[in-house]
Amino acid sequence: MKDFITTEFENGVGRITFDRPDKRNALTREMLDRFTRGVDQLPLIDNLRVLIIQAAGSVFCAGMDLAQMQERAVERNREHPWRQDAESFHSAIVSLLDCRMPTIAAVRGPAIAGGVGLALACDIVIAGESTSFVLPEPKRGIAAAMVTPLLLRRTSPAQAGFVLLGGQSVAAKQAAAMGLCEVVVADAEFDATVQAQVNSILECSPHALSTTKQFLNSVGHDELRNALARAIHVSADARSSEDAREGLDAFLEKRKPTWVTEDDAM
Repeated sequence: MKDFITTEFENGVGRITFDRPDKRNALTREMLDRFTRGVDQLPLIDNLRVLIIQAAGSVFCAGMDLAQMQERAVERNREHPWRQDAESFHSAIVSLLDCRMPTIAAVRGPAIAGGVGLALACDIVIAGESTSFVLPEPKRGIAAAMVTPLLLRRTSPAQAGFVLLGGQSVAAKQAAAMGLCEVVVADAEFDATVQAQVNSILECSPHALSTTKQFLNSVGHDELRNALARAIHVSADARSSEDAREGLDAFLEKRKPTWVTEDDAM
């Protein structure tokens, strides 16, 4: 069985790669769990100084595998496994936030749904010109609850609302202006730019970087962590609605969804 998450450690640099390009790097539960374990094991690697999150293929990450999500929808007592899914994504986000070394999201190509969340949980986001950020969850009848606190950490409430409620793709340059990424560079210069950032970090004191990272994490720590914990419930509850079932069905069947109106629900 192919391992869709690959890890490499060399010369002080760790790389975790989403390696499922034929499925736009959509995340299965197994991939999420392996990703989290990989990040959590970083302190055990001698002389590791920086972590890069990257992807194979033309799409950074399409978020959670919707076909696998749909399998949950037909299970009995599905609320419990939906909560498990939300907790798994929460664990992946927190693993990045708790990482003591600098983390870089090297985002080339679209970052979608949960892929946006994993990128925004990193310290530095470098985007290629082909990069876009989109949260299509409302079009699927669900909510981008776990990404919301990370958006608010980087943007204003109005900008976060634009991304969360509009459902439109945000191009790299606009995303940079909003604070979603720090650097936008031509795709031809992408790898060199990521390497230059890595080289700059490697020139720094490991102790100073760790101290700085821990202090950064302590600022607003409780508010962010509490919001992410609440997001588990919001995410799981949103998946239990009729609109969630219809949205996922429509996406997989390549048709427009038929939403339940407030009057219909009463």
